[in-house]
Amino acid sequence: MVYAEIEDKELRAHLASLPRDGMAVFVMAGGRIRGALFHGTEFVNRMRVQHGLGVLETMVLGQAALCGALMIPMMKGRERISWKYESDGPAAGFSIEADSAGSVRGFLFNERIPVEAPISSWDIRPFLGTGTMTVSRIHAEDRFPRTSTVAVGSGSIADDLAAYYGQSEQVHTAFNTGIQYDSAGRVVGAGGMFLQVMPESGGTIGAEPDSGGRPLLEAVELAFRTAPSLGQWFGEGGSSDDLIYGLFREFAPSVAVRRDVSFFCPCSEESFLAQLRGLPASQLEEIRRDGPDPLEICCRNCGSVYRIPVKGV
Repeated sequence: MVYAEIEDKELRAHLASLPRDGMAVFVMAGGRIRGALFHGTEFVNRMRVQHGLGVLETMVLGQAALCGALMIPMMKGRERISWKYESDGPAAGFSIEADSAGSVRGFLFNERIPVEAPISSWDIRPFLGTGTMTVSRIHAEDRFPRTSTVAVGSGSIADDLAAYYGQSEQVHTAFNTGIQYDSAGRVVGAGGMFLQVMPESGGTIGAEPDSGGRPLLEAVELAFRTAPSLGQWFGEGGSSDDLIYGLFREFAPSVAVRRDVSFFCPCSEESFLAQLRGLPASQLEEIRRDGPDPLEICCRNCGSVYRIPVKGV
C-alpha cells in the first residue's frame, strides 16, 4: 500500500490532539450482551485521502468502513469478510473487506456521486436506494466462502447490516456510526458501535422490586438509542471508556479487549508486477511496444498508485 499524505495542516494538528484510534470490545449484563466501540477519526481520514473522496462520498464509504471494522470482533479465528452492497441509487453501492488481523479496505462503486440539488442534510437515503447486500465469510481452513445475500433498502447502512445479522445469522445486533465535519468539510470525529445479544440471553435488570423490572433487551436498546453522536463525541476528545461505562452503567460493563484497527491494504508493486507477468505473451509484447511507460496502476481497494517501468514487465 502506498500511503497518501494528509496535507491539511489544521486537520493534522486536530488529529494529533485527539486520543489515538482504537477499538474497545466489552461485555455486560453478566455476559449476555457483547459490544464494541471504535474510535475511527484517523481511520476515516486515511480512507478519505487514499481515495481522494469528497464530503458526500466520505460520508457513505466512511459509514460502511466503520461498520466493516465493527464486524471484526465477531470473527472467529483467522477469518476475513467480503461485504458487497449493490444498489440502484446514485452511489451504486460499495465493497468492504475486513480481516481478523484488524485491517479494513474498500471502495465506492461510484466515487463521484452525482448530486442534482444542494445537500441540505446528512441523510444518505436518496443516494443509497434499494438493492442487495452480500456477505461472504472466508476462514483460513475453508475451501469455499460461506455467503449470504439479503435485500436492502432502509436507507441506513447500519440498519441494513443489523437486518443482515438478524436474518442470516439469527442474532439480534445493532450498529451505530457517526462522522462529524467542521465548517470547512474536514472529518474531525468518527466512530462506530455495535451491540449483540449472546445466545440464551433474557431476564430482567435491577429495577425496584415493586416496578416489575424491565426486559433486558428493551433496557439495553433504550441505552443504545440514547448514545450521543459518535462523530461529535470523538471529535471533541471524548474517550471510549467514559462512553461505555457511562452509557451502559446499569448493566455493569467491562472492557475485555482493546485492539488496533486500521484502513490498510496488502497490495504492493510486486503483486501487480506478478499479475502483469502472468498475462499472455502477445499482451505483454503489446505493452512493451506501445506503453505507456511507466505503467500506472491504481489499486481500487485503497487508491494506491503504482508506476511500473515497462522494461521491468
